[in-house]
Amino acid sequence: MGFDAYISLGVLALVFGVLLFTRIAADVVLVGGVTLLVLTGVIAPQQALGGLANPAVATIGVLFVVGAGVRETGGIDIIAQRLLGRPTSVDAAMWRVLAPVTVLSAFMNNTPLVAMMIPPISDLSKKCKISASKLMIPLSYAAILGGTCSLIGTSTNITVNGLLQDHERRAWAAAQPLENGKAAAPPANMPFGMRMFDITWVGLPSALIGCAYIYFVGKRLLPDRQSAMAELEDPRQYTVEMMVDPASPLAGKSIEEAGLRHLQGVYLAEIDRDGMILPAVSPQERLRGGDRLLFVGIVDSVIDLQKIRGLVPATNQVFKLATPRSMRCLIEVVVSESCPIVGKTIRDGRFRTTYNAVVLAVARNGKRLNQKIGDIVLEPADTLLLEAQPTFVDHHRNSRDFLLVSRLDNSTPPRHERAMLSLMILATMIVISSAGLLDILPAAMAAAGLMLITRCCTVTSARRNVDWEVLIAIAASFALGTALETSGAAAGVAKAFIGMAQGNPWFTLAIVYGVTVLATELISNNAAAALMFPLAMATAANLQVNHLPFVVAVMMAASAGFATPIGYQTNLMVYGPGGYRFSDYVKIGVPLDILIGIVTVGITPFVPGWGF
Repeated sequence: MGFDAYISLGVLALVFGVLLFTRIAADVVLVGGVTLLVLTGVIAPQQALGGLANPAVATIGVLFVVGAGVRETGGIDIIAQRLLGRPTSVDAAMWRVLAPVTVLSAFMNNTPLVAMMIPPISDLSKKCKISASKLMIPLSYAAILGGTCSLIGTSTNITVNGLLQDHERRAWAAAQPLENGKAAAPPANMPFGMRMFDITWVGLPSALIGCAYIYFVGKRLLPDRQSAMAELEDPRQYTVEMMVDPASPLAGKSIEEAGLRHLQGVYLAEIDRDGMILPAVSPQERLRGGDRLLFVGIVDSVIDLQKIRGLVPATNQVFKLATPRSMRCLIEVVVSESCPIVGKTIRDGRFRTTYNAVVLAVARNGKRLNQKIGDIVLEPADTLLLEAQPTFVDHHRNSRDFLLVSRLDNSTPPRHERAMLSLMILATMIVISSAGLLDILPAAMAAAGLMLITRCCTVTSARRNVDWEVLIAIAASFALGTALETSGAAAGVAKAFIGMAQGNPWFTLAIVYGVTVLATELISNNAAAALMFPLAMATAANLQVNHLPFVVAVMMAASAGFATPIGYQTNLMVYGPGGYRFSDYVKIGVPLDILIGIVTVGITPFVPGWGF
């Protein structure tokens, strides 16, 4: 190895050390490492920025837009209800994540699957008061494990199978006599490479054992970092009135069937039915169209109420605003002493006319206000929950009428009427990409375009939902991988380890797996696969044994990036939503890397046709 190779390894060690022992954001640390490589001349600026043009980065960025469309229409809630349900414990929630994600990942690329599942699992953790850090790593790992069960489950398998097909075609051509001085073309129906479910012999046992490890052991190693949402003692206790839309799917359902019994951070206090008050509502009480439901709870839970299909604000004032509800959001304001409406009721003060906003709820020192919204007399320091255009914040941020003006994130009412349309767009993207009709990037771009054209999400929402920290971190990890490849550091380390095998096929297979895992954790899955494939083929040729066990070992190991967030792009995607640190991946991922290695090396040589 040359001087550049040692610099690359040194920078990589520094990056890992900073990530492991500090809480500095991953994207900052990775960009810092890339900067050092550029300053030392190991890679050119064009190579440093090359990750931004990588199809994987672009795909993830576009999938954020697709996810925004599904979320903005309430389609996420439909997915969550069907797949995730409403678990009451960490064990139940983890099982609800592991089982469907592992199965789905075998039939679709795992990157869009994780992008699709992050929002509903985030919502699930809030509603069920389960820390997101207990669920996000299992989501990524289940997607990776499920992806090893078929050739289309992960791009790594597709990459390695493509390399194998090229190798076998060249080997077949080299064995044929020349015809008129040219190599013969193989018959069109001659099979090269692996079939769709050949990898299942190893992938399925690995997925089952890996999921069992996550469920029984991993959950004890995962951190339990509660978000602010977990704290139910919130001084902003709002009383908000919602109405059951007569045409909604909630009409005719019981309180329990409608999912309104075990809401987190909010409870149903009473029902107003045609002027008759029903207090201490039974879970078996059937809802009717026009019922007015009185909820008491914290602000984040009130936002969740706004997203339940079939519930609408009980105040008619909401529907008198000129702006469509899909273009509004929820805003909190604190009333000042100089507000001209102080001392008047909300109705008499003509709040909607004066501020072009509607008061949905009022919080006052944690006390429950039993009056209807229009009859409440405003006092200084009252906190109001408003529905208004986002421009309200800019117009009144410096107003003397309010002490504080704050927009609530993700509070735009969903476009429920477009929920099925957004899910159809998502399903079409999955089917087209899984069937190989289009690569995942153009399929995702078409889906994102349709989300915007059909107004499943707005351009503003699409921009806001792109997680640039994730994209920058992934792009920077590709640049680090480029440095390790071009400097010769990765190849030098790989050859040194493989040279230790001393001719034993089993030992060599284990080393090929281990070195590929190491390369995956340090660079990226596809780069590790491309790097290790020729070395694995050469090793099998030198040992004069079947090359397929070594090909499968590279496939499995290049997907087994469990021990670092940069080992696999789905790990980076859940890094922020789960509130993780670098050490969290090391703690749970290293044993899983070893476990999948034992399964791979132990099973592969016994698969029919793959033996040494």
